[in-house]
Amino acid sequence: MGIITWFQESVLSNTMMMVFLIAVIGYAVGRINICGLDLGTAGILLVALVFGHFGVEIPSVVKDMGLICFVTAVGYIAGPKFFRNFKANATSYVLLGIIVILAGALTCIGIIKLFNIPTDISLGMMTGALTSTPGLAAALEATGSQAASVGYGIAYPFGVVGVVLFVQLIPRILHTDMDAERAKFTAAATVEVKTNNKKRISIDNMGFFAFGLAIVLGIILAKITIPLPGGGKFALGTSGGPLIAGLILGHFGNVGPVSLKVEKRILECMREFGLALFLLGAGVDAGSGFIDILKEQGLMLFVYGALMTLIPMFVGYFFAVKVLKLSIFNTLGSICGGMTSTPALGTLIRVTGTDDVASAYAATYPIALVMVVLASQFIGILF
Repeated sequence: MGIITWFQESVLSNTMMMVFLIAVIGYAVGRINICGLDLGTAGILLVALVFGHFGVEIPSVVKDMGLICFVTAVGYIAGPKFFRNFKANATSYVLLGIIVILAGALTCIGIIKLFNIPTDISLGMMTGALTSTPGLAAALEATGSQAASVGYGIAYPFGVVGVVLFVQLIPRILHTDMDAERAKFTAAATVEVKTNNKKRISIDNMGFFAFGLAIVLGIILAKITIPLPGGGKFALGTSGGPLIAGLILGHFGNVGPVSLKVEKRILECMREFGLALFLLGAGVDAGSGFIDILKEQGLMLFVYGALMTLIPMFVGYFFAVKVLKLSIFNTLGSICGGMTSTPALGTLIRVTGTDDVASAYAATYPIALVMVVLASQFIGILF
């Protein structure tokens, strides 16, 4: 008992130790390759679920900091090419964001009606299946029930893993020539950079000043609240605000004589580090009571949550390919944005070998974010 007590008090209660222990084991799990598929960084989520089940707690600031670092880096990397890509495919991105969330909402309504699952739990599952924390907040407000959090916790893990596997499976099933697609996609996204010999003032050589500025501006944007019909509210939140700020600063690259450039290797490092922190924080939160919830509510709730991930994802994919005729890279990037799946974007960047897919994600994501909040309020009020 003495050893167990020491372990609990000295190891399990040591936040710093837990953060890096989960990351180490998670990366090892993520490298396990089965039939050519692996979870990559998302392996951290599964390990964090187990640790969370056994009572490990990680302060929410770790998850929030990770999310902010990840989306800011994604925005910064995508910024120089984002606006050109958005201009070329704006209608497609808007339609996809609407279609994906609409499919998720209709699936949620169908589950409520066909299987008599309470609205609050069903709404929570829908937001978990779409990995949307702002959607959960709207569901909690619309239903006035904490049971929505239960549904979110049940559906969230598959909501992450399902999209991560999807973006790896589709290119394999289609036998996609990734090198050829990457060359075409990169050429289409190429931006002519006008050379300017004017000397810029660099606050620091690595660009941490500019990166920190983007985060500060992003947090300010995240706090701006916009009223919605029916008394609801919308805000970009921790995930949307820094993403938009990163896009803008990454696009312009300077403010007057002050350089806002950030070394790409720094952005890639912050992107990976942020994703790891976000996944382990989210996993620990979801893992707390996960098994108990399933025992109490029934294993079928997990199946219903999986359907809320799979149906919108496949509907969005076929709409993008058959109707909008988007390229495979634009399609998968848009699906990640439509599903508001931050972890899947990290996997997609690794699978495609280009950061440019973040442009499609960044363009679709805000539309999906607004739609999932509106859908949560609509279903909560009418059903």
